[in-house]
Amino acid sequence: MSVDGWHTLLVLGGIRSGKSEFAESLVADAPTVRYVATAPAGDPEDTEWATRLAAHRARRPGSWSTEETAADPGRLVEVIAAAGPNETLLVDDLGGWVTVLLDPAHQPADDTATIAELAAAVRASTARLVLVSPEVGLSLVPTTPLGRAFTDALGATNRAVADACDAVALVVAGQTAWLKPATPAAPAHAVPPAATSPEAAPSRRAATTGTAAHQTAPTQAVPADLGAGDVTLPEVLTPAAAPVPAPETSSRPGTDDWAAPTMALPMIATGLVIQPGMELPMPDDYTGPQAVDRLATLDIPGAGLGVLEQVVGFAAATQGTSAPRPWDSVRVLLIKGDHEGGASAGAAPGESARRARQARTGRGALARLAAENRAGLQIVEAPSSAPMEDGPALSADEVEAALRYGWRLAEQAADAGVQLLVLAACGAGAEAAAAAVLAATAGAEPPTVLGRVVTEQGEIDDTAWMVRCAAVRDALHRTRRSAREAKDVLAELGGGDIALATGVLLGATARKVPVLLDGPVGTAAAMVSRDLAGQARHWCLLPDHGGRPGVRLAADVLGLTPLVDLRLDLGEGATALAALPLLRSALTLAATLPVHPSLGGLDDEGGTDERTGDDGRDAGRTEDEPDFAEPEPAGPGPTTIGADEPVSPGRRAD
Repeated sequence: MSVDGWHTLLVLGGIRSGKSEFAESLVADAPTVRYVATAPAGDPEDTEWATRLAAHRARRPGSWSTEETAADPGRLVEVIAAAGPNETLLVDDLGGWVTVLLDPAHQPADDTATIAELAAAVRASTARLVLVSPEVGLSLVPTTPLGRAFTDALGATNRAVADACDAVALVVAGQTAWLKPATPAAPAHAVPPAATSPEAAPSRRAATTGTAAHQTAPTQAVPADLGAGDVTLPEVLTPAAAPVPAPETSSRPGTDDWAAPTMALPMIATGLVIQPGMELPMPDDYTGPQAVDRLATLDIPGAGLGVLEQVVGFAAATQGTSAPRPWDSVRVLLIKGDHEGGASAGAAPGESARRARQARTGRGALARLAAENRAGLQIVEAPSSAPMEDGPALSADEVEAALRYGWRLAEQAADAGVQLLVLAACGAGAEAAAAAVLAATAGAEPPTVLGRVVTEQGEIDDTAWMVRCAAVRDALHRTRRSAREAKDVLAELGGGDIALATGVLLGATARKVPVLLDGPVGTAAAMVSRDLAGQARHWCLLPDHGGRPGVRLAADVLGLTPLVDLRLDLGEGATALAALPLLRSALTLAATLPVHPSLGGLDDEGGTDERTGDDGRDAGRTEDEPDFAEPEPAGPGPTTIGADEPVSPGRRAD
């Protein structure tokens, strides 16, 4: 089963509906794809048909291989049956296959039996398989016997293959509707009424909306059974620019504290299996360096963006363009998950619940900064973790549920059009659990990665710090002979918040959504996620280490260089939001500044460069003017600078 919950999919659509492009996008991230072409070559004099085929060939990446089955309709069944579980097949399309099947050259033939064989091969296939087929059943009945035979055979083929596939999608005018999801959708009564906010975007998944504006729901805990159809994800709150303070003891916000939340999506079983070695997408290898190189040509008075060039390269790679855009739609995921036992020594009772309630009512650093950044805020309650020094922090089933739940949170964000996730946490004992994870995955000594304990009065509590160190030491001793696989580390040491954050990182990677990390929970989750899918860390950005030793070590191991060294300690997630305007400013400059006139750009009035007379179009040159030639040196020495010799630093040669 694929990460999308299906491994066989039928894509239906009319002529020029975009069905082929949609099908190709579904397998674009696969390392290799076998493209199965079913259409016959056609009349050599039919240039329009040849142009259509050429357009299809031009869209295929060079890593794809092509196999043609037009010579024998039975060949398609053989190709599907022989494909292994690690292969990806794209069949385009079944209309061409039916045309060959009805060709007089293949008659007499048992068309019904051949269609049944195809459906059986699709049903038994272990490969990731996408089939494209025209939907002609919505048109008028053809007036010719041959036309009626084609539509009847194609209709029978579509019905048989749709029944055999895990999922069926219909593409109409470039818009996709899912006719047969990979798993049963939740019943209508499962979703409570909720209003939509501007952040919500149309989703391919089932969703319902209501009219209950300005209403929020209590924090939703991770369900034990993610297959249940009556479980909903926490609502996404949109902080108001000037929130109205609410009573400290209130567990629900006032109606004026927040704008309308986004729609609540039904929790459904996705068929997802999270396991080591998952093949998830990587950022673009080329657009990142191209975007950084482009910065040297911009009309900037000084030396450039400095370390913020990393932001431009990261955004370009994750967006797949050399001219990245600033992130407009941002969502903060605040994970509240407490750890019992010595890990939470020195933490005030109920402090994490107060922080979550404070965020929900629009107060506190995280909510205020989310409002300033126009970011949505989703508060998620992770399962409480047992004392790790005494036994496993979570059961294996709880780890699986937390991973899947985090993945679904990232999917919901991607479906709502979120362009950037910010991972935040506020659980008691989270830093000690993160130190235990670092010790298990990076070989760190717990005292060196466990930050000091600061009381509510701002005093350092060394006794509580020693209790936390002892808890981590005892937990590591207890698990010294245990496996160090990712899920084992989460169950024994990490607990609910780190497991849920790991699922978020994996789900965001699968949906190509970048993540800002900030604090021990996020970086510990990144350490664990690299053993499940090594691609996840490439979608993460670390604005600041916050002065935390554990975050510094994790950043070194993951290859994440903090962009700034402000040493802010505003709570996990708040520091990233504080740095976000600076990151957006760098992207805005990179996207909007013109090229310097000396390098071919226009000046402010659209004229020429006053120093060179160049307007970017070689206007001052004549045909007899020779090209520039390097003058001969006056004395001995090389005429050119060698590749290994240093050159003077500079933004560009003016």
